[in-house]
Amino acid sequence: GLAPSLVMYEWSLFNLGKLGWMAAFVYTAGAALRLARFNSRLATADKRFFTGLPSPSAAALVAGSVWAAFDNTLTGLDLAWPALVLTAGAGLLMVSNIRFHSFKEVDFRGKVPFFVIVGVMLAFAVIFSEPPLVLFAIFFAYTLSGPLLALQRQLKKGRADPSDVS
Repeated sequence: GLAPSLVMYEWSLFNLGKLGWMAAFVYTAGAALRLARFNSRLATADKRFFTGLPSPSAAALVAGSVWAAFDNTLTGLDLAWPALVLTAGAGLLMVSNIRFHSFKEVDFRGKVPFFVIVGVMLAFAVIFSEPPLVLFAIFFAYTLSGPLLALQRQLKKGRADPSDVS
């Protein structure tokens, strides 16, 4: 949990002074609290979902953003404010109660259809075409999936509940 926040701080957040330091701290504290919660709920957790953004995903998001920006010749100074939002947001999502799919229910041992194999090969080709950008986009999409699915569940729940009409 410490390495991604230090990389982001050294690349961009130091430009924001104490605000940058605070964003890096929020990320680091979020990673530590996420690990503690994960270890304490190991036996009782629903295996299909993680509660809060998994720390490896958060690390890939933060470090991947630096890699993608550096590879596209963007400077940390230019992206200091987006870096602050991304770093602090990832730290807060790690300790949130938002559920993220764990993909543990996917069976890799059974018979795999041919189109799945072709899809995996195409996915590798896309990743190899522009690794920093594609990997950042994948982890960014995964990070957004939790809040968006939570919002969808809330909207569905709101429609299912009859409104009080007096």
